[in-house]
Amino acid sequence: MAALNASPATTVEKPTAEMKEHFDVPEDPDAGLSDEEREAIDRALVRKLDWKLIPWLCLLYLVSFLDRTNIGNAKIEGLIEDLGMTNTQYNACLTIFFVSYSVFEPLSNILLKWMKPRIYIPVIMLAWGLCMTFMGLCHNYNGLMAARWFLGLTEAGLFPGVNYYLSCWFKRREFGIRAAIFFSAAAVSGSFGGLLAAAISRMDGISGLHGWQWIFILEGIATFVIGIASFWMVHDFPDDAKFLTPLERARVLRRLAEDGQASSSHEDIKSVYVWQSLKDWKTWVGALIYMGVAGSLYAFSLFLPTIIKELGYSSTTAQLLSVPPYALACVLTILVGWFADRAGQRGLFNIFISLLGVLGFAILLGSNSPTLSYIATFLAALGIYPCISNTITWVSNNVEGVYKRGTTIGIVIGWGNLNGIMGSNVYRAKDAPHYRLGHAVVLGYLTIGLFGGSVLNYFLLRRENEKRRTGERDVWIEGLSRKEIEGLGDKRPDFLYTL
Repeated sequence: MAALNASPATTVEKPTAEMKEHFDVPEDPDAGLSDEEREAIDRALVRKLDWKLIPWLCLLYLVSFLDRTNIGNAKIEGLIEDLGMTNTQYNACLTIFFVSYSVFEPLSNILLKWMKPRIYIPVIMLAWGLCMTFMGLCHNYNGLMAARWFLGLTEAGLFPGVNYYLSCWFKRREFGIRAAIFFSAAAVSGSFGGLLAAAISRMDGISGLHGWQWIFILEGIATFVIGIASFWMVHDFPDDAKFLTPLERARVLRRLAEDGQASSSHEDIKSVYVWQSLKDWKTWVGALIYMGVAGSLYAFSLFLPTIIKELGYSSTTAQLLSVPPYALACVLTILVGWFADRAGQRGLFNIFISLLGVLGFAILLGSNSPTLSYIATFLAALGIYPCISNTITWVSNNVEGVYKRGTTIGIVIGWGNLNGIMGSNVYRAKDAPHYRLGHAVVLGYLTIGLFGGSVLNYFLLRRENEKRRTGERDVWIEGLSRKEIEGLGDKRPDFLYTL
């Protein structure tokens, strides 16, 4: 975490004249100190936030992604045959997760703010840990469908919740690397999941249970235990965080205000913030981009073990061969987060990184060579995983107002994850071993949604910034009070979008 503070993102900014005029910046608790002293204090504060927040949240998402995708590992260990299911029924079990998961995501950030993170996050973890464990005790298709529905419902709050939560702690240009490290846990879980599944599957027959049942049971119990520990490891928003001193809380709130962000205590829950999000074009372009990358992500992660196995490898070898693409994707995800923060650019990274995924799936679509197809899975992973966290950071950077941001992130992620339904059904058993249809659909998602949506968003934001710089939007604040101007959020003419 100390390495994060080498970035210019931690330097102290002075409030601009526009911020002072349009936004209430708290009193400076370090007034009178030299710039060097203030920068040292700021670096130490950000370092403390990183160590208190990031590692545990990464662990939670690693567990979350492992629990939602380990059904792909269970499949090649005999899940379908042992439960007497058809491939269509298996796909339905994948689909039902994304229905409940997506429907409840937009609501989750409101519940997170209402219940407080230190209560809400541990509670949903305990719930999905139980669902995961019970999946290992299913004896038929109906039982597995029910377990997957409730798993989606209980997991719905974590990913949008944590991204929203972190955006309330860090400046906009600091958020990318933290979101990337957080999401990199998904890539780690892909690597770790294959190794873990290969090891646990050797328990086949113990206590009369199949190897795939032990995968669900042991990983579910681990989630439950981590959920209990989270009551002590997850903290509230900056206004109420107990691990900060009153002076440190004042510093955090001031640095957010200097960045043009409202503190979480400045707003009450009002329907107007929901409507602001729904009427904002950025919400729906963000949803298009995230649809393109999230649909591709789930198709890739759910079926990678199957794709590799169909290339002619045994189930254990397929589990192990699924590890390297995820490991490399994890590294690139963090690097993209780091460089995007330093460059102050997010759209260009989305645009160029997405081309790796397009190339990977184009190769998979046309290849008949197992070796070439396996190499293409690396390109696919590299083109997908970094763009998840980069997209969420991009969306979050350009929405101001804690409830509007929470609503927007919930809508964008919820809509994107609803496309997991596509990922659950597009790789049909009858298309094995080359899965031309699945690869073609994912290629379309990446090209139109991720690449095309990113290009569209980039140029629309750039055009809007030009209008604000030339004063064309100043008319929006004529005759308004300071409080009314502050309530405009990212509609304030002095708020420039991150490209």
